[in-house]
Amino acid sequence: MARRGSYAKGVARRQEILESALDVIGRTGYRNASLKQIAEAVGVTPAALLHYFGSKEELFTEVLRTRDEHDERDPRMHDPGDAKAAFLDVIRHNAEVPGVVELFSRLAVDAADPEHPAHRYFLDRSERLRGRIAEAFDGDTVERAALDADTTARVVQAVADGLQLQWLIDPSVDMPGILEALMDVLYPPTTPR
Repeated sequence: MARRGSYAKGVARRQEILESALDVIGRTGYRNASLKQIAEAVGVTPAALLHYFGSKEELFTEVLRTRDEHDERDPRMHDPGDAKAAFLDVIRHNAEVPGVVELFSRLAVDAADPEHPAHRYFLDRSERLRGRIAEAFDGDTVERAALDADTTARVVQAVADGLQLQWLIDPSVDMPGILEALMDVLYPPTTPR
């Protein structure tokens, strides 16, 4: 019985570390978020962080996974009819957490290496995201889409990722506005705005 209690405490502590790291990175930025700073926010040592995650890259990968879990709690993300609005809300929220956007962008580049701890995360996330976007664009039998659903999903994902990079360089870039305009061109709304 003691083993189960200690396992539950370990799971809870790990989740606490992830939530604190997400907050620290969101507030201070990727480059300013040291293991020491994240450890202090949780009340553990940097060595304890590595006990739970093995490396800074693994910790940061799990931080992104936690961020995704937060985003996926929105029930609209699972309803093809509301997926577009929910996706745009995620993009709007990203503008409030530049450190997390920077972490995502930097880790995405590093994860191109199949040996990087985040490689599998980015492959799985991309597939899941494209599936949701494709489902949202494929749900209408009127066939008003300019491209097939999979191609549309890839274009939307590529533009969203690219806009994040542009926004990091120039915060005046209207990520959700540009993405919504693109989505409306690729899949025109049934009623004019």
